[in-house]
Amino acid sequence: MTGRSRQWVLSLSLCGLVLLGGCQRDRIDPDAPAPEPVAALRQLARHAADNDLLGYARASVPPAQYERLQVAWAQGHSRWPLTELPLQDQWLPMLAALSQPDAPQRLQRAFDTQLAGQASGMRQAANFIGVFGAQYLRNQNGYSDSERAHYTQVVNALSRWAAAAPLTDKQRARTTITLLTATARTTGLSTDTQLQEAGMEESLRRLGPFFKAFKTALASYGLSVDVALADLRGEVVSELGNDAVVRVQYPLAGEQIEAQVRMTRRDGRWYVARTLEDTDALLQAADAAQAEHDARQAAEAEAAVEVKDAAAAPAKP
Repeated sequence: MTGRSRQWVLSLSLCGLVLLGGCQRDRIDPDAPAPEPVAALRQLARHAADNDLLGYARASVPPAQYERLQVAWAQGHSRWPLTELPLQDQWLPMLAALSQPDAPQRLQRAFDTQLAGQASGMRQAANFIGVFGAQYLRNQNGYSDSERAHYTQVVNALSRWAAAAPLTDKQRARTTITLLTATARTTGLSTDTQLQEAGMEESLRRLGPFFKAFKTALASYGLSVDVALADLRGEVVSELGNDAVVRVQYPLAGEQIEAQVRMTRRDGRWYVARTLEDTDALLQAADAAQAEHDARQAAEAEAAVEVKDAAAAPAKP
C-alpha cells in the first residue's frame, strides 16, 4: 500500500479514539454541575453524542480556566479543545482539502486509483497499523500504565475493525466523500487565520455539524461512536479527597473495552484529570508567550518614541 493509503486507514481508524463516556442520557442535565465522577463522564458523553462541541468544552474545564482558554485562542496561543483530538495536526489540512470546489471529483479519482478493489492490501495495512500502534504505545513515556493499556485495546479493536470494514467499497466511498465535502464547506474553517477570526466558541459551533458528519461516515463503515457513548458503564474504584478513579467499560467495533480514568474535583466539580493537566500546561505556556509578546511590543513602542523625540529635538549649534 502507498503511504497515503495507510494514512487514510489510520485517520479513519483513530477517529474512534473519542474517550468520553456516558449512558442513561435521559437522566443527565448537560448544563448542571456534575456532582460525582461518573456523572461528569456521562455529561461529557451527552455533549459528544449531541455533537455539541461547545458544551463539551465548557464541561471539560472549570469556568475560570475556560475563560482563559478563550483568551489564549484569541491571542493565537491555543487551539484547545481541537488539540485534544486524535491527529490534531491533520484536521485543518483535511478541512482545507475537503472544502476545495473540486474536492468531490478529485477525492473520488484518488480513491478509484489507490483504494478501489484493494481489499487485500487494505487488510494488510490495517493489521500493520494494529501492530505498529501497539508497539508505539509501549515505547511512549507520555502515557500512564492505565492509559497505555486502554489505548492498546482501542488500537487493536480498530485494527480488527478496519481489516473487516468495507473501506474499498466504491459506492460507500462516493457517499462518504459527498457528505464530508459538503459539510466541510459549510464550516468556513480551513485555515488557522479563519479559526482565529471566528474565535473559540464560534469555531466549535461551526465544527459541530462536521463532527456529526464524520461520525455518520464512520457508522456507515460499521464503527459507531454513538453506540460507545450510549453503552458505556462506569463505577468509582477509589475516591480520596479531590481525586478519584473510575473504571469504565464500553463497546467499540464489537469488542468490550475497559479503562480506568483519573478524575479530579476542582471548585466542587469533577473533571478528567488528564484534561486539567494538559490545559494547565497549555495556559502556562500561553501566558509566557503573551508576556514575551507584550514585552516585545513595549520595547518597540519605546524605541519608536525615542526615534521620534530624537527627530523632533533641535539641532545643536
